[in-house]
Amino acid sequence: MNSRPMIGVTMFRKDSGRNYKYLAVTEAYVKVLIEAGAMPIMIPLGLSESDLEDFRNRMDGILLTGGGDIDPAIYGGIPHPTVHEIDPDRDWQELQLARTVVETRQPFLGICRGLQVVNVALGGTLYTHITDQFPGAVRHDFWPDYPRDRISHAVRIDEDTTLSEVLVNPIFDVNSLHHQGIKDLAPALRPSAFAPDGLIEAVELPEHPFGLAVQWHPEWLSGEYRMPALFEAFVQAASNGRG
Repeated sequence: MNSRPMIGVTMFRKDSGRNYKYLAVTEAYVKVLIEAGAMPIMIPLGLSESDLEDFRNRMDGILLTGGGDIDPAIYGGIPHPTVHEIDPDRDWQELQLARTVVETRQPFLGICRGLQVVNVALGGTLYTHITDQFPGAVRHDFWPDYPRDRISHAVRIDEDTTLSEVLVNPIFDVNSLHHQGIKDLAPALRPSAFAPDGLIEAVELPEHPFGLAVQWHPEWLSGEYRMPALFEAFVQAASNGRG
């Protein structure tokens, strides 16, 4: 039996432009999980509900990755021309996973889209385009024409939160690769970090062994901005839950 906890990692579907599609995950997620001591296992799209549940049961934790937008129709969002890469199968799978890991108290970490998935899964809503819908917003969408590790703004972490225990420092500089964000917070979630404009940048689930999601992309950060403690805490929580 492998001693490393197995972390299920969600994937995205992309058209090759050559009459076939492929499933993939950004390598940065895989590398940072391995460095933190985990064994990443890709969760393929296209699974039935029973197969998805069987897959999840075999995992010690779930990583909800970044990617395209959730269909605004799911949460009553305002349609916007910038909404992109909607995949109904991915929406269904990740929303199902998010609800189940909450119910079963399975450790999970959400990143960017992953934070939005957790919020929508638990009854929250999103700005479908922050710039047009959130007065006073700073710029958050530094993509695709910028390096993914570009430092874009600071986040302030609330005291007495899981995130504050993991990252220690109350203010961090982060990258920012999203054009959507939390509008109405799901009732079960606690906000734990904020951008300078007040947009929620991290959420957590109180009383959960490890239920945390961030809006930035820590897997791309390096040097003085690197935050391995976030992934190490997640992997440790997954290890603690092994039978």
